[in-house]
Amino acid sequence: MFHALADALRTVGSAVATVVTLPFRVVAKLFGGAGNATRRA
Repeated sequence: MFHALADALRTVGSAVATVVTLPFRVVAKLFGGAGNATRRA
């Protein structure tokens, strides 16, 4: 029973981590793209 509970908590934790880091990844990608565009010009 405790093993199932630990697995559930681990799954929820990884899902929360993904949702929290996703906006930062998008912003980093946008700024990285903008940086590459300005360097090319």
